Amino acid sequence: MFLLLCTTARAQETEVRTKNYNLKKSIALEGYDPVSYFDNKPQEGKSEIKFTYKEVTYLFANPANATKFKADPEKYEPAYGGWCAFAMGETGEQVKIDPETFKIIDGRLYLFYNFWGNNTLSDWNKNERVLKSQADQNWKKIVR
Repeated sequence: MFLLLCTTARAQETEVRTKNYNLKKSIALEGYDPVSYFDNKPQEGKSEIKFTYKEVTYLFANPANATKFKADPEKYEPAYGGWCAFAMGETGEQVKIDPETFKIIDGRLYLFYNFWGNNTLSDWNKNERVLKSQADQNWKKIVR
């Protein structure tokens, strides 16, 4: 019985992730290497260097970054499923991101919309504490 409950919970978590994460053809971060953000140099990953974590596939610029990710995937996964942090805080909406507009806060990757002269990272920085708290609450409603 316990095994059945664990299997069911894991299947539900996987479904929530694939349904609610910002993915294109099951690829996260628009193909960018999640580890590269922590070196402050976002790089596009290579299709031949990939790793799938809980049904979400990440690409990596090099094998060393893939190894780092595999050792601690939750450290490198983006906040709010890779959606725009500002929009998640402001309205709770899942809004696309510019993969090169980001911020690392307390060791976590946050991504932002930055198109047509609207860089939401600037708006986020003006009220980060409140927006982050609201985004955390809004994301919990989405993934419950």
